[in-house]
Amino acid sequence: MTDDSFPAAAQVGEILAGTVAEVTPHGVVVRLDNFAGDPVGFIDSHNYSWRFSRQPSADDTLQLGDRVSGEVIAVDQPGRRVTLSRAATEHPQLWAFLKALHRGQRMSGTVAAIESFGVFVDLDDGPKHPAFPGVGFITIPELSWRSFEDTFAIVAIGQRVTCEVLAFDTYNGEARLSLRATEPDPFQDFARTVRVGQILRGPVTKLVPFGAFVRVTDAVEGLIHLSKLSPTPIETPDQAVRVGDEVTVEITEIDTIRRRLSLSRHH
Repeated sequence: MTDDSFPAAAQVGEILAGTVAEVTPHGVVVRLDNFAGDPVGFIDSHNYSWRFSRQPSADDTLQLGDRVSGEVIAVDQPGRRVTLSRAATEHPQLWAFLKALHRGQRMSGTVAAIESFGVFVDLDDGPKHPAFPGVGFITIPELSWRSFEDTFAIVAIGQRVTCEVLAFDTYNGEARLSLRATEPDPFQDFARTVRVGQILRGPVTKLVPFGAFVRVTDAVEGLIHLSKLSPTPIETPDQAVRVGDEVTVEITEIDTIRRRLSLSRHH
């Protein structure tokens, strides 16, 4: 096999083997079997093994000359480099399960753990995860359309949930899920009932360097930019309003794609 055969030979989903040719802080370079020329395989340090995703083990460290295999998860043809996942070959049943998922598919399970960065879900179907409490994972923004401060106000450990699949996260070996996708988006409902120029009233919920957020319905907030908070120039929003103040606002823009509502203070 020659260099010219590289683009055709390396395919996503294929299992390739080789020898560790270089160890870097970010992963290892692998000289793949049956490929001439420079090493073209790379295994990110996080893809050594899902078992050590949280606490890497010295036993899992790869050394020069070690034999390794992994599934191709990305191909850079111009750079003659493929990215491999060693975790895929360690947990073929889990990897096959995750690969078979498709976006929009609904899955049910039980909330297994609640962390500051998201929620783990133990799915009814599929194998267990070797490192995490559940194969399913919901990031904080995907929990609800509504603003909330406390994750426990949305879900509880042991709660049954049905979510939509967003993606297969090859980095952690997870099914990224969305709980809010199973519910109507209140912003879209709101956008269908209002128009630019309409006057609304609501409380200031948060101050940021560039303006203030105002809640115009139970589930929708809009931003008054700093330049539209006061008839006279101000440097910080607290020079015009405070959290909790009831203000009258005018809708200046409704962005249904980015789910953003722009407001101007109405004096």
